[in-house]
Amino acid sequence: MKSISLRGARTHNLKNIDIDLPRNKLIVITGLSGSGKSSLAFDTIYAEGQRRYVESLSAYARQFLALMPKPDIDHIAGLSPAISIEQKSTSHNPRSTVGTITEINDYLRLLYARVGTPCCPQHGIKLEAQTVSEMVDRIMQLDTSRKYMILAPIVRNRKGEHSLMLEQLMSSGYVRVRIDERIYNLDDLPQINKKTKHNIEAVVDRFRIKQDIAQRLAESIESALVLSEGLVQVVSFDDKEDEKPVDILFSELFSCPVCNYSLEELEPRLFSFNNPNGACPECDGLGISQYFDPERIIVSKDLSLAAGAIRGWERKNGYYYQMLLALSEHYKFDLETPLKNLPKKILDIIMFGSKGELIQFKYASEKIEFNRSSEFEGIANNMKRRYKETESNAIREELNKYISIKKCQVCHGERLNEAARNVFVADKSLPYINSLSIAECFDYFNKLDLEGKKGEIAEKILKEIQERLEFLVNVGLNYLSLERNANSLSGGEAQRIRLASQIGAGL
Repeated sequence: MKSISLRGARTHNLKNIDIDLPRNKLIVITGLSGSGKSSLAFDTIYAEGQRRYVESLSAYARQFLALMPKPDIDHIAGLSPAISIEQKSTSHNPRSTVGTITEINDYLRLLYARVGTPCCPQHGIKLEAQTVSEMVDRIMQLDTSRKYMILAPIVRNRKGEHSLMLEQLMSSGYVRVRIDERIYNLDDLPQINKKTKHNIEAVVDRFRIKQDIAQRLAESIESALVLSEGLVQVVSFDDKEDEKPVDILFSELFSCPVCNYSLEELEPRLFSFNNPNGACPECDGLGISQYFDPERIIVSKDLSLAAGAIRGWERKNGYYYQMLLALSEHYKFDLETPLKNLPKKILDIIMFGSKGELIQFKYASEKIEFNRSSEFEGIANNMKRRYKETESNAIREELNKYISIKKCQVCHGERLNEAARNVFVADKSLPYINSLSIAECFDYFNKLDLEGKKGEIAEKILKEIQERLEFLVNVGLNYLSLERNANSLSGGEAQRIRLASQIGAGL
């Protein structure tokens, strides 16, 4: 058939429409709001095409698919299975980016996990494998007066009860395990919550450093390496209060020869800012951090603290004002002086506290009077603490007025942790690739030529990345970057990204 024929369409606003639409043509339906454009395109043509396709499947398959209701129409002929791309804004999730929506990030994570070269963050040295003898030499340098354990990390940040694995450990002759940093006997284990993530290490050996222990350490390390597939952890136990705990991770795979920085095996999840293993610990993978901004907290620098330069801390608020009075007496400044005339050092103390220096506070009211000596926490820190502790939505809403957003000072907006930021493919890190425009990224991957085994491993991954980038270039989104937040995209950009994703899926 050369056309899609509709007779008697009455869905929603449609008034018994008869129309013939040519097949294999780009058709634009225009009209006033509420005239029935969506009713004709989505709720009639697409709904009937989808319904007919689903009804052609087996009864078993149909039970897993949501079926749109049959449109109110007398007759439709010439339909094919249909794809519908709704006109709606994309995700408002702050973790969604152009890279995650198009699934390019998934392939990039796989690429860096399989052919990436990790480097030491401090020295820039490519990480090399550690031998058993090197691990023994490092352990022999530890304090001889303390007790240590050799652990084999067998579960790292994974959900589940892991009962089968624990049974296998017991049958292999192991006596103890460490679960979430607590030691248990294998015959007296606690109930493990399968819905939360756990770290489990088998206790391979417990020892003190002695001159003749090297052979025993080597055998224990070899056992741990086999059990954990390349990782060994050495930790201290029965530490005194003034002793800093020892926790050293060794790897057969990656280690810096200068500072002993070690990295476990590269996995795709290490390069995901939506996974605890890869996310920056400071900003939790968001790339931004919230802080109480002095510029927002201060009403006007032309006013004094006594006159209300900071709302809630003026003269009429007895408790907080008397705190400022004690502070002014200690640091010798006048509460009647406009903020713009106070030294920067004093302003920093007012906002961020006395940082360990004790202040003699006095408070007196009709009902109570007390004296105490303590440090001043600072107005910004006071607001931060109240924001975390309060259960009142009204107080949170009020304090929200003083919050600003800045780029994370640890990852510098790159979202990933230090280990993930220091893995390179052809001398380029993943954050660098994400910062390129799609046009630059497409050009980079077209020119990328990995040699030898790495080239063989990366071939199919690179093909998928290139195809998806090409689709984005073809729909005119070559100016976007993969790190661009989804909630900052316009409606048209979001629509074209979904179009490119649908095409990239091979539909």
